[in-house]
Amino acid sequence: MNPISGISSNPLQLPPLPGVVGGAKLPTSDFKNLLVDSIRQVNEAQKSADHAVETLVTGGDVNPAEVLTAVQKADLSFRMMMQVRNKMIQAYQEIREIRI
Repeated sequence: MNPISGISSNPLQLPPLPGVVGGAKLPTSDFKNLLVDSIRQVNEAQKSADHAVETLVTGGDVNPAEVLTAVQKADLSFRMMMQVRNKMIQAYQEIREIRI
């Protein structure tokens, strides 16, 4: 009969939290900076997709599959950003409704 093994500390093999090493908290950027950086990344993806489409339309040497990939990546990034925004607004509204 095999003994039952214990549950591992990280059964899903999730990556460690940013800013935490061996239980010690490292200095990290604040939440505002994280959001601003995320918005910048979405904006850069949009600009990259726009440039790729412009190059394709003007007859530049670009692979149509790469253009489609850039557009889809920008669209997905924007949709994700909007969902995060919606969840933040929903959380804010729930906190605002809490009676003290």
